[in-house]
Amino acid sequence: MKNFSHTILKWFSKHGRKDLPWQKDISPYRVWISEIMLQQTQVNTVIPYYEKFMKRFPDVKSLAKAHEDQVLHLWTGLGYYARARNLHKAAKIIMTEFNHQFPNTLETLQLLPGIGRSTAGAILSIAFQKPAPILDGNVKRVLSRFLAINNIDMLWTHAEAYTPKKNPHQYAQAMMDLGAMICTRTKPKCELCPLEKHCEASLTDRIGEFPGKKATKTLPIKQVVLLVLKNKQGEVLLEKRPSTGIWGGLWSLPEFPDEQAIIKQYKGLKRLKKLASFRHTFSHYHLDITPIEGQIGRIFDEKGVWFDPEKPSKLGLSAPVKKILMGAA
Repeated sequence: MKNFSHTILKWFSKHGRKDLPWQKDISPYRVWISEIMLQQTQVNTVIPYYEKFMKRFPDVKSLAKAHEDQVLHLWTGLGYYARARNLHKAAKIIMTEFNHQFPNTLETLQLLPGIGRSTAGAILSIAFQKPAPILDGNVKRVLSRFLAINNIDMLWTHAEAYTPKKNPHQYAQAMMDLGAMICTRTKPKCELCPLEKHCEASLTDRIGEFPGKKATKTLPIKQVVLLVLKNKQGEVLLEKRPSTGIWGGLWSLPEFPDEQAIIKQYKGLKRLKKLASFRHTFSHYHLDITPIEGQIGRIFDEKGVWFDPEKPSKLGLSAPVKKILMGAA
């Protein structure tokens, strides 16, 4: 197809999204934060998180100087918390190793934690207006169907070939919008697509074949007991989780395999009460959570912090733990 990028840009001028928060006062920092938040997360979900994050950390210096707990607190509920930890690490690297200046090449951007080839391409295209290919989930879907290919190397080759030298920032946003708004994973609006007449998957009635489907698998189920341990003041004990693994670096309720393990560790517990169980699903397994509430009358040496649900401090919490704590208020 001739004039691929021209067709995409023409569609974008009429139908593309132009009022998203990160499209205003464009800077490498603002684009970077938005691109990381948008990984595996819908735009409507991201917007309120982005606005709060930018208000608290308006530039890379403020983010680098922040405590990790402050960063994770603003990420609570957004999921995939390694993204927040990597943002924090990368901000410090920019300040110390790049002399406060945001990297502006594909190679240097990819040296930062959490930035891969596609994210680096988006930052270069949108913030620096340098032509660089992107291949996030939305763009991959558009190109895979248009070309009727699933080979990732070939998709990168075409992504690079189609990226225009003029207006690469608009082109990058246009491709992402086309995938998010028109060439959707299910029920694509092919009749509204500017590429329909040249789309191989559409012409051969094979839309469902591209991009290749991931093999469906039954997610395993794991169980955990979380202890809601209260002191006389009604505060709840929280412990900081390891930096790796689920909820890495977040504050959480003490975790046990079962109720007997709680009783064995805390012999002075009073009024144990089992709360309603619920399921939290990760990308690779289901976690059935049973909160058990208990009170302790004496002061004891314990690693952690006492959290007041009535006056919550700004700690990074996972969505399930936040849900339990709200019920404990």
